[in-house]
Amino acid sequence: MPPRTRMSARTGRTRAAAVAAVLALGTSLLASAPHAGAAEAEPVPVVDYCRGQCDDILPPGENGNATLVEILGNKAFGTHPAHSDDQLDRYDGLVAGHTGLTDRKLTDFFNDASFGVAKDQVESVTSPRDDVTITRDKVSGVPHIKGTTRYGTEFGAGFAAGQDRLWLMDLFRHIGRGELTSFAGGALANQGLEQQFWPQAPYTEADLQAQVEYIRTQEGARGEQAMADAQAYVDGINSYREKSKKGRYFPGEYVLTGKVDAITNIGEIQPFQLTDLISIASVVGGQFGGGGGGEVQAALSLLSAQQKYGVAEGTRVWESFRQRNDPEAVLTVHDGTAFPYANKPDHAVGTALPDPGSVTAEPLIYDRTGSAGTNAKAPVKAPAMLKKAQGIYDGGVIPEGSLPGSGSGAQKRGMSNALLVSGRNTASGNPIAVFGPQTGYFAPQLMMLQELQGPGISARGVSFAGVGMYIQMGRGQDYAWSATSAGQDITDTYAVDLCEPDGSAPTKNSTHYLRGGDCTAMEKLERSNSWKPTVADSTAKGSYRMQVRRTDYGIVTHRATVDGKPVAYTTLRTTYRHEADSIIGFQMLNDPSYVTDAASFQRAASNIDYAFNWFYADSRTAAYYNSGMNPVRAAGVDPALPVRAGKAYEWKGFDPAANTAAYTPFAEHPHSSGQDYYVSWNNKQAEGFASAGFGLSAVHRADLLDDRVSKLVEEGGVTRASLTRAMADAALTDLRGEQLLPELLKVIRSQPVTDPDLDAVVQQLDSWRAAGAQRKESSPGSHAYTHADAVRIMDAWWPELIESEFKPGLGDDLYGALTANLATDESPAASHGPSGAHSGSAFQYGWWGFADKDLRQVLGQPVKGPLARTYCGNGDLSSCRAALLSTLKRAAAVPAAEVYPADGTCKAGEQWCTDSIIHRALGGIGQKAVHWQNRPTYQQVVEFPAHR
Repeated sequence: MPPRTRMSARTGRTRAAAVAAVLALGTSLLASAPHAGAAEAEPVPVVDYCRGQCDDILPPGENGNATLVEILGNKAFGTHPAHSDDQLDRYDGLVAGHTGLTDRKLTDFFNDASFGVAKDQVESVTSPRDDVTITRDKVSGVPHIKGTTRYGTEFGAGFAAGQDRLWLMDLFRHIGRGELTSFAGGALANQGLEQQFWPQAPYTEADLQAQVEYIRTQEGARGEQAMADAQAYVDGINSYREKSKKGRYFPGEYVLTGKVDAITNIGEIQPFQLTDLISIASVVGGQFGGGGGGEVQAALSLLSAQQKYGVAEGTRVWESFRQRNDPEAVLTVHDGTAFPYANKPDHAVGTALPDPGSVTAEPLIYDRTGSAGTNAKAPVKAPAMLKKAQGIYDGGVIPEGSLPGSGSGAQKRGMSNALLVSGRNTASGNPIAVFGPQTGYFAPQLMMLQELQGPGISARGVSFAGVGMYIQMGRGQDYAWSATSAGQDITDTYAVDLCEPDGSAPTKNSTHYLRGGDCTAMEKLERSNSWKPTVADSTAKGSYRMQVRRTDYGIVTHRATVDGKPVAYTTLRTTYRHEADSIIGFQMLNDPSYVTDAASFQRAASNIDYAFNWFYADSRTAAYYNSGMNPVRAAGVDPALPVRAGKAYEWKGFDPAANTAAYTPFAEHPHSSGQDYYVSWNNKQAEGFASAGFGLSAVHRADLLDDRVSKLVEEGGVTRASLTRAMADAALTDLRGEQLLPELLKVIRSQPVTDPDLDAVVQQLDSWRAAGAQRKESSPGSHAYTHADAVRIMDAWWPELIESEFKPGLGDDLYGALTANLATDESPAASHGPSGAHSGSAFQYGWWGFADKDLRQVLGQPVKGPLARTYCGNGDLSSCRAALLSTLKRAAAVPAAEVYPADGTCKAGEQWCTDSIIHRALGGIGQKAVHWQNRPTYQQVVEFPAHR
């Protein structure tokens, strides 16, 4: 396969590869740009090689738009627009239904994902142009878009996106631009969200347009086609926007937020443009496809370790927690193939650790007025007809912490899982895949289901709303693909030396930096927002200005001194200024003439620049590829820590004007075809592929998948139902109960437990462990777990036991610094996880691996890659046991009302409710809470029996 090497500054494609790409497009694609009157060949007839064995699901429902009347009906009577909630019960039903699941019963819990719509299943047909039809099915209302021209197909995709996600797309283009409060209201959560996202991808309008032109002019024929497709998509959105406004069936949120008058229809829904797609892509890609960063916080914990133990021993202790390449970590590529990347150098150069106590965060907010920074409310006098909807956004249009990587204390990214088994281990002899992205739960979802059939496009699946020109995860005619967030290190932190243009001594507050010996001004980027109360958001009038400073080495995040000299720490990711370049890879994945086998799939995935793990299955092969613009770093640079800015330490071939560099070639990215099985749940990819952060250790939630799938493979005869059961079983399991509780009980039972009350507690925990350590209802609808008390005890105990195990040995400062790198817990009941409470995703971030190694060290068991020291009881088994028992006794006494405090949905002590999944309302339609599952939001179950 051709390596992805640099030829131009950015594309990473050789001239030969570019020529091959042009040839692969074919004349029909090249002729499909939307020139008036241009003739196109009829689309090739579509053959569905899945033959009824492809299924999918995306709760709560396809329809994500609601008129004002529908919103008011939902608030007054609990009614739902058609197809806004009809996939929710099927998704929820798998909790109780998975144990007896058979292949025939899969469609009780999933949609039939076959191409097309049977005549007796057609609900509606819309033709926004003569060259495209949008057919919706009765079961789920999914749009099946069929075009006779390329332009018409993409226009139809945009029109359908408008029908299903107009308000959501509008929200996200404003989030990407840092204008959420001005658009949707000044709720404190809205303030926090734009303050979280905009500094990660601050752009001027010229910057956004430059990215459009870059794709159009630098990515060859496919780039030209991609921008033509994107323009057609935008045209389709705008067509629906205009028609719905004139017809008064536009989303009612525009009325509730004061954009359009309900009586006169005066007001405007702003037209969409190509740069909006770049803005939306920056939000989606940055949150789900980023990786690395956090080097300043890592440096602070390293300094804390060095201050406690001395430089050499402190570094050894820190590295044992950092676990860049833990030999006990579960791997996706587990056949022994190594892919070295981003590892610790033997002799680091250029590392720029701050002087102790010198680090300060760069200010973001200036010139606050009114309610800025507060939760002050000033409700407007709403018309009687709108009273039921008053204040629906008082908690934020997107509640704080709902999006992965947002909210106080939230970890970034992660999410999604995949289980694939090769044909030699299945009953049919064909590979089977159960996979999907875990992107949180929203109403409507961030993604939308659609089928696209037109010249050069043939696929069904999901796309993020607003960038849905192509299917991003789904199925083609004889293959399916999906992704999990990879999170490898594509972001670095630089220490730029500060200076003053007049030659005077710089300070930490200086706004110039040294670049190639010149004292260069930092570029100031600003966004001013103001808001006033509306029916939807009662937040009082206010305003503020956001400001960041940009350098050739990225955005300034902190200031400090290094060796006594003032510096600014900047963050630079390879995908900055290239937010939508991955469109080329997605275009290839949708092109049936390009993807014909596992090898061509891997080539297509290599054109996706964000950090993702891509999985593929057809009738012959299961395969994997890790994508991402992995920079080639200077020799000796440690990617885990800040590095000095300068030619000697920057990325190879670095061009700051376009933020381009040399990138690692295709062969150096983890990839595989035909392995016995693959699992991924945001775990370590392969041997030698260093983790970009803390937590890829001896225990990881991917172990829940690996243990189950490896057992299925050993037994042989895997079916779609058995692989789905394995996923669903893992989705209900408490990682701590399955993986850690056995070791905890070994320590505790190293001597008899003489306290009868405490022994009863131990027996409860052991019974829960023996039953599978699940958080599952005793019966459907009971809203009570079978082992409710054991679950409560574990939830109360885990944070206490981790602190008592590690804090005495590490000390307050180092323990605090390390917990800032990696939170100790992320149970379903926790509110600090990657997407907040009620978000489904759990057990990704925590000290499970640290505790596992430490307890085994105490027990004298073999440990590969051990912690530098043994912490529980200072390494003494009896002392460790005493610490565990004392914390367990305290935890057992904590009442449920304290373990599970009340929130906006649940009363204090309601365990099931606290765990439950709630689809966060991004519009005016709410949804009921459903049973907790640690499971992809969109999910496919596929097995292709045939191939072209």
